[in-house]
Amino acid sequence: LLFVVGTVSCTLFLAVNGLYSASDDVIELTPTNFNKEVIQSESLWLVEFYAPWCGHCQRLTPEWKKAATALKGVVKVGAVDADKHQSLGGQYGVRGFPTIKIFGANKNKAEDYQGGRTSDAIVDAALSALRSLVKERLSGRSGGYSSGKQSRESGGGDKKDVIELTDDSFDKNVINSDDVWMVEFYAPWCGHCKNLEPEWAAAATEVKEQTKGKVKLAAVDATVNQMLASRYGIRGFPTIKIFQKGEDPVDYDGGRTRSDIIARALDLFSDNAPPPELLEIISEDVLKSTCDAHQLCIISVLPHILDTGASGRNSYLDVMLKMAEKYKKKMWGWLWTEAGAQSDLESSLGIGGFGYPAMAAINARKMKFALLKGSFSEQGINEFLRELSVGRGSTAPVGGGAFPKIHSVEPWDGKDGELPVEDDIDLSDVDLDDLGKDEL
Repeated sequence: LLFVVGTVSCTLFLAVNGLYSASDDVIELTPTNFNKEVIQSESLWLVEFYAPWCGHCQRLTPEWKKAATALKGVVKVGAVDADKHQSLGGQYGVRGFPTIKIFGANKNKAEDYQGGRTSDAIVDAALSALRSLVKERLSGRSGGYSSGKQSRESGGGDKKDVIELTDDSFDKNVINSDDVWMVEFYAPWCGHCKNLEPEWAAAATEVKEQTKGKVKLAAVDATVNQMLASRYGIRGFPTIKIFQKGEDPVDYDGGRTRSDIIARALDLFSDNAPPPELLEIISEDVLKSTCDAHQLCIISVLPHILDTGASGRNSYLDVMLKMAEKYKKKMWGWLWTEAGAQSDLESSLGIGGFGYPAMAAINARKMKFALLKGSFSEQGINEFLRELSVGRGSTAPVGGGAFPKIHSVEPWDGKDGELPVEDDIDLSDVDLDDLGKDEL
């Protein structure tokens, strides 16, 4: 995020200092030292990706420090401020905070830690992972860290995830594919291509796994497939081009190591990843878990279903989904509720009783919020969110200083609303002629 320091109204969105300092046994990691400290290390690493404003991260901090002290000299314990270093968080698919990864024998294949958030649980997991790493070394299955200088003669099996493309197969595979393609154009006699080959092969396997096949690495022998080489103006080898649906191909001009290639592939994946979920506030847990785990949660209060019907509501939800897509790299949470369903929440945000649809952006750590003043449209919401993302926009404290009571409600069934059914009145016994007479 871009923060504008000195603006009177930007206090809600300014970053706070990191949660760790040089005096802790937790090692601060950044894009500058991550590769040297973690990836090139023989040690087992536990790394927390956190954001300073995240309540769950703040509660984890003392436990993480205790674990780091207990594991000192045995297992390395690190932390990345992924709010400050979003590229590093993005490289490892971090979409919520805190995320903990275990970097074991294969540093290019980090595992997610899913255990408890106490120092005891963290230490137990670290020792279990350490035992596995040592057992692997003992059995000869793993040589620990590979510096990338593996034998170039290590055989064709390594290339199993690189897709070979030809003049005949290229268009049906790549053009109009919903996936992102990184395509290397090579010549068999080219020395640089031979040097790239094991890096490209290793990256292909890692990228396939981390993106679930949504980013594909391919290769074209440009000396054989001259139609493709001519179409894309290939002049030297290797040339790497990136193909995305609906866009002209662009040259990849990054580094030629597997880590460079993987980093760019994961950037492309996050650009093309689905937007965050848009959740209906049907319980206190939905609200709190979403707002605690994200820097901001964007809440819309939509008109009652009887006022809009299903089609009207869906059109509002579509606008929100488009904005969630546009701002997905901000890693904000997205919620909605029906007017009147969470009246206490509306009151605490100064929304209640009129002016639907409405939208508020809440910083749950500071319990401050900003209200959409413009129209509930793509343009109006975009202007509102753009102001927030650069630290502008007037803010106010949430009424009561905490989230109010949230009622558990049935989720919307996707249908038009129905008016309450009234009891039928039986008029058969009423003398209609008498209804018009005045009674004295």
